Amino acid sequence: MTGTADPAPDADALDAAFAETVRRSGASIGALYLLAPDERLLCLDVVCGVPVEFAAPWERVPLASPAPVADAVREDRMVWVGSQDEMVRSYPRTAVVLPYPLALVAAPVTGVRQWGALLLMWPAARPPYMTQRERGNIASSCRRLARLLEEAAEQGGSTARRAQPRVVSVETGGGSASPATAVVDFVERLPGGSCAVDLEGRFTYVSSGACELLGCEAGRLFGTRPWQSLRWLDDPTYEDRYRAAVISREPVSFTACRPPGQWLDIHLYPDASGISARIVPSGAPSPPAPAPGGSTRAATPARAGQLYQLTHLAAALTEVVGVQDVVDLVADQIMPAFGAQGLVLSTADAGRLRITGHRGYAPETIRRLDGLPLDTAFTPAGRALSSGIPAFFADPEEMRRTYLEAPLISGKQAWAFLPLIISSRPVGVCILSYDSPHEFPAEERAVLTSLAGLIAQAFDRARLYDTKHELAHGLQQALLPRSLPAVAGLRVAARYLPATRGMEIGGDFYDLIGLGDTAAAAVIGDVQGHNVAAAALMGQVRTAVHAHATLGTPPDQVLHRTNRLLADIAPDLFTSCLYTHLDFARGRTTLASAGHPPPLLRLPDRDTRPVVVPPGPLLGVDPDADFPVAEIPLTEGTVLAFYTDGLVETPGVDLDDSITQLAHHFADTDDRDLDLLIDSLLRKVGTTEQRTDDIALLVLHYETPGRQPG
Repeated sequence: MTGTADPAPDADALDAAFAETVRRSGASIGALYLLAPDERLLCLDVVCGVPVEFAAPWERVPLASPAPVADAVREDRMVWVGSQDEMVRSYPRTAVVLPYPLALVAAPVTGVRQWGALLLMWPAARPPYMTQRERGNIASSCRRLARLLEEAAEQGGSTARRAQPRVVSVETGGGSASPATAVVDFVERLPGGSCAVDLEGRFTYVSSGACELLGCEAGRLFGTRPWQSLRWLDDPTYEDRYRAAVISREPVSFTACRPPGQWLDIHLYPDASGISARIVPSGAPSPPAPAPGGSTRAATPARAGQLYQLTHLAAALTEVVGVQDVVDLVADQIMPAFGAQGLVLSTADAGRLRITGHRGYAPETIRRLDGLPLDTAFTPAGRALSSGIPAFFADPEEMRRTYLEAPLISGKQAWAFLPLIISSRPVGVCILSYDSPHEFPAEERAVLTSLAGLIAQAFDRARLYDTKHELAHGLQQALLPRSLPAVAGLRVAARYLPATRGMEIGGDFYDLIGLGDTAAAAVIGDVQGHNVAAAALMGQVRTAVHAHATLGTPPDQVLHRTNRLLADIAPDLFTSCLYTHLDFARGRTTLASAGHPPPLLRLPDRDTRPVVVPPGPLLGVDPDADFPVAEIPLTEGTVLAFYTDGLVETPGVDLDDSITQLAHHFADTDDRDLDLLIDSLLRKVGTTEQRTDDIALLVLHYETPGRQPG
């Protein structure tokens, strides 16, 4: 049905188990997704209950995307969405391509490893909740699917996704039998017309009354889709009504005009096996007849599926952050949507085309194409960018007429050159290419041209973000200490982790300052904000603290004087800071805090607790503020951990509880290697997950000078 080769025997067993799962669950639609080899993408492998074309917008789902199947795999849990309202609230991007009343569940398919996810959909008429029995049955079915995938892998069978998703039926019997004569007679006696359409959208039965109203013989309709055999139904509005019936499994009605002026009411009644349609002349007054002449339209409207796909991709493009994100999205979602096998994304830079991303090309080809002048006659890319007019070439001969050498470079057989233009300003060019000749119908050209505008907006934002990110990151790295000084009696380790991709650089900082042979100072802080201004202010704060500390200024005065400086130079930015003076001669540690989380103290007997430091206000709030001090003993084997709030702040979790939990982890870590200690600490508090703030961490271990750690 998909036009691919027959599936292997392991695929037969998998398809049968999948179909049985859908049938037993009572779902109207089912889909099985498998993880791609790099485990960054979920690919649709098997589908039932809808035409495969309907699944195009979600045929490839990035594992990081906000979608039910991605959440199910990423979080290893069952995801239930009981209504369309809940879908809009929880998964707005998915709701764009599924704007129908429905309920769905996505469940991870996991055995010895993660394989993918099972997706089941029901009409909205079912209860908006799942019973424990249903959950158990679905979980059991997922384990069965995982075992079949594992058995296929052990036997050397292929578990990789096919070129196209396979479409299976939940029916256990063979094809539908011909209607009984009595049923046919009954239908023929009814007024109007009747017809049946399968879930692939193809006519399977047409009454004589329907043929008369539709103006077409039954033989020309059987096996075709309405919008193919009846061109007046080739409209995205009518196809959308059909999609609504298939997905929601609820009756749908609409009115269509059969040229020149015959209006028909069409009623669709769907179930799990197909759609029954009743066609009757419309009772509404006929609108004015169309203008004479019978001229055909200049362009066929885009299919409803393509419009949903365009909307879905537009929503995805609004969420990309950097240039690489744009490249990945175009490669993972836009290329498959339009059947392309190659991608080149170039930007205009100093009169040349610089390739910023590509897929499906050999490295030597990219080297030849990178850096070509904008006025090159080597490829159409420069002309498309300078003119702002897309160029489409359906085969090498068409390309060769103007660009003789271009087809020989890449070996591709068809190309779409899409200029990326913003407010008449050229940004770059997106090239989609094909391994075989490819016609570009008018509707596809229209969709690709519209999509190019969206890519241009996302690409320009991404370039600006990357530039700002690199500037801020470079500034922050330049201002942080390249290495910490060696201080007799101290073993030291530090770590800085920027927020995960999607956030800008912040103002976290740390430092260790040697104060002669018998003392040292440690400082850690966090400037408000995540931008270049925060990183610049961080450098000023660190410099001010360092200058006051080297003069022997007491901790409270270090913060007081730095606070006065910040109130003068940056009254709109605030900074948390913790300053610690370590006096080895006296065996004492003195601390002062400006609204910063307390450090953790671990004694030689592994008793671990937060240090109670009276908090002063944030730096920059009150220029006349005082900063109380606290003093604790400094004994051999003492370990101090200083950190910024990115390590302990979690939405919905009390900060004191997070600090207490961090202290428990700190107590259980080995301190023989402080870098490994930091690794363990970061791993235990879950910093590998999505972070919304930077993290700075500084660990000090005090021991007798000259003594080696045991």
